[in-house]
Amino acid sequence: MRLREQGVPLADLASPALSRTGGQLSAAQVFTRVRAIPTGNVRYIDFMAPGILAQSVLFVAIFSGMAIIWERDLGIIHKFLASPTPRTALVLGKALAAGVRSLAQAAIIYLLAVLLGVQMNWNPLALAGVLLTAFLGAALFSTFSLVIACLVKTRERFMGIGQVLTMPLFFASNAIYPIAIMPAWLQLISHANPLTYEVDALRTLMLAGGASTYGIGVDLAVLLAGVVMLVVLGGRLYPNVAR
Repeated sequence: MRLREQGVPLADLASPALSRTGGQLSAAQVFTRVRAIPTGNVRYIDFMAPGILAQSVLFVAIFSGMAIIWERDLGIIHKFLASPTPRTALVLGKALAAGVRSLAQAAIIYLLAVLLGVQMNWNPLALAGVLLTAFLGAALFSTFSLVIACLVKTRERFMGIGQVLTMPLFFASNAIYPIAIMPAWLQLISHANPLTYEVDALRTLMLAGGASTYGIGVDLAVLLAGVVMLVVLGGRLYPNVAR
């Protein structure tokens, strides 16, 4: 509703994500046939499905910070700042909203994965874990997006930085190829990339027989710690957007 009121069609946000998802799934089918990327006993399309979910969540969440710039232009931010509500609560609310939106993306990716024959894990606890991981990933990157918006303050700069960050975050992770085949310098970046831990958790929980590189506990702890740190930072920077 907020996006519609601000003149941003929902289709403009959904179409790029869906087109990328379709293209990546098609590429995954090709690589599965030619076995160009070593993924052990896991078919490449199975290996890539969790990465596509993480990328879909990332792509939408990384641009969600645009909302506070719109809100500033509409005068809403000034009303928030005049209220006694803690700034961290305002930032946390944005993060939770992004997390809820990610659940619909998870459902869409699951449907596409099933249609393409991905070997899924249907254990109820695993499904709950996937939703939790997607929720935390969306909350983390949406809060990161909000921090950027508080620093740059203009739509043009924000869109430029968002587009610059999205692809490096995605490609410097284990979303589309194993970390083991990366050059050493890229492996170091990947280990510091929170998207890597999100993908690792999703791959473990989504796929039948999935195995974690870091451990589910470590993956979720990294995501949760990232959310907490960014919410605190966002709370400190939040008033800047109105200046």
